[in-house]
Formats: sequence, C-alpha cells, structure tokens
Amino acid sequence: MTSISKQRLESRKRRHHRVRKKITGTPDRPRLAVFRSSRHLVLQVIDDEAGHTLAAASTVEPDVRSSGSTGTVDAAARVGTLLGERARAAGVAKVVFDRGGFAFHGRIKAAADAAREAGLEF
Repeated sequence: MTSISKQRLESRKRRHHRVRKKITGTPDRPRLAVFRSSRHLVLQVIDDEAGHTLAAASTVEPDVRSSGSTGTVDAAARVGTLLGERARAAGVAKVVFDRGGFAFHGRIKAAADAAREAGLEF
C-alpha cells in the first residue's frame, strides 16, 4: 500500500469513527451501514444492541453481478433497491444511515436514494 492510499484509508477510518460515536442502531431504528470498495458496494441493516445483521445486499451477489458492472452508480442503485426490499420483508421501516466515512456522493448517494424509494425512511 502506498503512502497516499494508506493515508486515505486512515482518514476514512477516522471519519467513520467520528460518525459511529454518534450513530448506533437500535431494534426500533437499526443502522444502515455502507462499505464501498473500488469494485463493490455492501449495504447492511444492523441492530447494534443485539449485534445482528437484519438484512444485507451486495454487488458480490450473483443476481446483481450478472446484470452488468458492479462498480457503477447503476449497480449501487440496484443494491439499494434490493436492500430496501429485504429490510421491509424483515419488518424494518426506519433506519439510521451510516455512510461509513465515505462522502455522500456518487454510489453512496445512489444506494441511499434507491433504498428510500424502496420504502426505507431516513
């Protein structure tokens, strides 16, 4: 890892730590956590008090992967819609959005907007 990429990773971890000091998922309002890599996007709805993942969706899944490139805004929107449907099926209507230290732009914003359209409130 080069020094620039190491510095970016450490900065993101610091931002995420600052956000997580204020945001926690409860059974009433679980946390919608986002992880973004250069190729994939992972979304999870997490109850932090119980330590359980209630619903998850990712671009690694075969049905999302088969429908095109995984590192695009369109793929992020597909994952957001899929997570919204799975969360609603698990009985979750309201969540707290945890952007994971990433800027609310591009794939993160597309996934959040798609999850909202699928019925999640945040």
